Amino acid sequence: MADVAELCALLKKEQALLTHELEQLEAQMQSNSEGREGSPFGKREEGATEAFELEKSLALERKLRSTLLEINRALAKCEAGTYGTCDACGKPIEP
Repeated sequence: MADVAELCALLKKEQALLTHELEQLEAQMQSNSEGREGSPFGKREEGATEAFELEKSLALERKLRSTLLEINRALAKCEAGTYGTCDACGKPIEP
């Protein structure tokens, strides 16, 4: 089993990756909202497609933010020296 320092280093890498993914998603969502004018599709079909894509993007954004929040909490525990310790009882968590 990896030691705490290795796990914390992996969490840092995952944090950077998720932050980058979130930034890309936000840029894509912004780009999509700007490019809606002048579509060759009918208004109904276009609206349904846009609504579907927006909902899909928002769900992905929520998931990325939730995961990033969990990673940030774990990293805070790494910095405090309490990673691997139960918050409720203070005992070490068995691997």
